[in-house]
Amino acid sequence: MSPQQSDATTSGVEPSAGLVAALDIGGTKIAGGLVDAAGELLFQVQRPTPARESGEAVLKTVHEVLDLLAADPRWAGVDALGIGSAGPVDISRGTVSPINIPGWRDYPLVRQTAAHPAAAGLPIVLGGDGVAMAAAEHWRGAARGYDNALCLVVSTGVGAGLVLNGAVHPGRTGNAGHLGHISVDLDGDPCPCGSRGCLEGLASGTAIARRAQRDGWRPGPAADGTADASAGAVAAAALAGDRIAVAAFDRAAQALAAGIAATATLVEIDVAVIGGGVSRAGEVLFAPLRRHLADYAPLPFTAGVRVLPAQLGTDAGLVGAAALAIAGRRDAAGAAW
Repeated sequence: MSPQQSDATTSGVEPSAGLVAALDIGGTKIAGGLVDAAGELLFQVQRPTPARESGEAVLKTVHEVLDLLAADPRWAGVDALGIGSAGPVDISRGTVSPINIPGWRDYPLVRQTAAHPAAAGLPIVLGGDGVAMAAAEHWRGAARGYDNALCLVVSTGVGAGLVLNGAVHPGRTGNAGHLGHISVDLDGDPCPCGSRGCLEGLASGTAIARRAQRDGWRPGPAADGTADASAGAVAAAALAGDRIAVAAFDRAAQALAAGIAATATLVEIDVAVIGGGVSRAGEVLFAPLRRHLADYAPLPFTAGVRVLPAQLGTDAGLVGAAALAIAGRRDAAGAAW
């Protein structure tokens, strides 16, 4: 065991006698699951997020997912509910304002979830999706055994969470480590968050595809005959040697490296774990990311940061929400209601 690693039992998640229900709420899907004390996802369901509809339509979908979970006979063993939501969130107030769900602004998600009959009486713990991912990867994934880690979800957006001194660090409102909205380009484009030059606007899958097309890359046909302009298609083109596609991923990797290096300088992380759909590009992303990180993090206390792919994939949101619920139940002074 290296000096930078700790025993896995310090993950901040202690054994629980019962099951934990979990919700993972994003702009694309709303998922629900039942998770046991060992972090195994026993059952899951999901529905598309009606993100462009009213806030009440989104809540209705959340309640539909809870209905499906509660119909499982194991629901009787559930003793807590964890929610990982796109953010920003405010765990002190139980509210969420996801940038990709316009109908929810300062939305009282915890109170509205508690109003569902199946959730009556359950302690509910809210966290941001990046924090949930960090909790999952620290408990069961690539950050397991590391005391200090940055865990990023690089997909249609960029979310992140921090593990510091062996425990997930959500911050006062639950947004600590929200790396997608730090500025890495002082003269960059305006961001929907209100700032400009944000990491998300340079490194997300959406940004990678947009940059490649702007620079002259042309998407080929998808299986349904339409043009496949996704970041996955850009990754395939980069793997085949398309220089424009390679450059788009290199730019994204450079932006990620700048954000990771800044974090390492501030809080001395040991590892950066990268998950989300863009991470499936493999070395098309990771090779330039490691190269740029060596340039941006040359100081002795930052130069040793490892970059690892996440291990839990699409299960991370649910497993992480469950981890937050277990930790919150253990320490009622956290974000538990």
